[in-house]
Amino acid sequence: VQLQASGGGLVQAGGSLRLSCVASGSMFRINRMGWFRQAPGKHRELVAEISSGGTTNYTDTVKGRFTISGDVAKNTVYLQMNSLKPEDTAIYYCAGGYGAVVGGTMAEASEYDYWGQGTLVTVSS
Repeated sequence: VQLQASGGGLVQAGGSLRLSCVASGSMFRINRMGWFRQAPGKHRELVAEISSGGTTNYTDTVKGRFTISGDVAKNTVYLQMNSLKPEDTAIYYCAGGYGAVVGGTMAEASEYDYWGQGTLVTVSS
């Protein structure tokens, strides 16, 4: 199973991008999909996640600017990014995993079993 992320690119501050992630094949037993990002010299951090029931969770720095959507059962997830800032520059990864706690969050990369190859987002000032 491979997760294919796309939609990254170069955009000016204040602009928008929409990332897409589609799985080739079916991921076994997942109920969460998420977007992580990793900037040079920094650890990989959760940007947003969505559960199979549609519950979403965002890191504080993107709340009100980014929107995650998709269908976990169909292994597809999107990330609409508006009002982009230079500090949003990073490689963005989509991921899929299984969370045992209903209503809980999966904020750690180690909790996810499936990963895409990443797509680079660069925001210029």
